[in-house]
This record gives sequence, C-alpha cells and structure tokens, in this order.
Amino acid sequence: MKFYRSIRPIYAITFDLDDTLYDNHSVICKTINESHIALQKYHPLLKNFTKKEYQKLRKNILKKEPEIYHNVTEWRLRSLELAMLNVGFLPHLAKNGAKKIMSVFSYWRNKIKISENVHITLSKLMNNFPLVAITNGNVQLKKIGIENYFKFILYAGLNGRSKPYEDMYKLASYRLKINIKNILHVGDDLIADIFGSIKSGMQSCWINNKKENLIKINSVRLLPHMEISKLDSLISLI
Repeated sequence: MKFYRSIRPIYAITFDLDDTLYDNHSVICKTINESHIALQKYHPLLKNFTKKEYQKLRKNILKKEPEIYHNVTEWRLRSLELAMLNVGFLPHLAKNGAKKIMSVFSYWRNKIKISENVHITLSKLMNNFPLVAITNGNVQLKKIGIENYFKFILYAGLNGRSKPYEDMYKLASYRLKINIKNILHVGDDLIADIFGSIKSGMQSCWINNKKENLIKINSVRLLPHMEISKLDSLISLI
C-alpha cells in the first residue's frame, strides 16, 4: 500500500465494480458477442445486422440525446429497439423484441466468477465498515453473489449521472449519513473513480491491477490518497 496524501478517519468504503472486484474485459466481450448473435437469430430481417451498424445506431441516439450516456442499460435497450424499427418491426413488437435481447445480455453480463480472495476481503471489511457499490455499469450484485456485503448499490442513470460526476458519491454520503470526507472510494479508473471521488470530497484508493507506474500515466489529474495492487491490502485499514 502506497500513500500519496494524508488520510482522515475512514468510516465507510465505497467500491467500483468492473475491473475493481473482478476482471470485466472477458465478460463484457462475451456478453456483447452472445447478445448480438441472439439479435441476429431473433428474426430473419436481423440476420445480417452487423455490430458496426449497431454502433452507428448507438452514436445516433447519443447525438440526439446526450444524457442517455449516463444510463448504459437504457441506451442499449433503445438501440436494440431502433434496430428492429429500422428493419420494419411495428413499435410494440420492437419494444418487446428489444427486451428479450436485453434478457440475453443480462444473463451473460452477470456470468462473473468472484474470487475467494474478494469474498474474504469484503466479508472482513463489512464487519468494520458499511460498504456501498457505485457503478457506471449494470451488473446485479445478487446474481454475482456479493449482494450481502453491501448496504446498497448506486447505478449511473438511475441514481445520478455517471462517474466522474459527483452525483452518486454525494448520494452515497447522504444515504449513509456519514460525512463525505470520511468515506474512502476504491476503484481502478483514474478519471471516473479517483478524480471523481476526490472532487466530490471523498478519499480515494486506486487499485492498480495492471501494475502501472502512476507517475507516468498521462491521464492522471489528481493523485489518489492511496494505491494498492491487491484488494486484500484494504484489510490493513481495519
């Protein structure tokens, strides 16, 4: 554990999920691939619909509705619905079809294996701090087996703008009834997690799971309060 700033008393810990508590890259690649296959198989009119065409639809929706960026689930659902409308589906059939493809997406999105080390670490921490999950994504804690460790989870879109905006950080403090200065946020992203949490008033812990040199990373805007390479290093805070 490395320290870059002085540490205030810590009374609660918030966690990012993707690439902080588990490797998200392989999961999201599999999820995108399987859900696109399901889309192509859903109806003959969608058989030749490509991922490139899907991305173009997403960009068009974002251009018209910039705020949808904060809710990745709604953005995906709307993109699927538009894909079906564009090939001739009636509106109600497109809406129903998009929901069915999203159920496939959700199934694969939550096929995440949580390591025993993470279970042990969260179990020990929850006995000493209230824990909260803050995510820009759409993983469901219950489905991946870690719901019981957390007081609650905040989702971008549903609970405010996506990180690094301060909305969810401040909401976590409000719901916990703990001064934001006494909350530590743990995450892997130097912008969304570290910059965002510090700007909101929290303390921050960067989990450097790629063994990078913090000083040499161009995207660094603010130094974290601390840096760890393994999640179980947090047990030393108890």
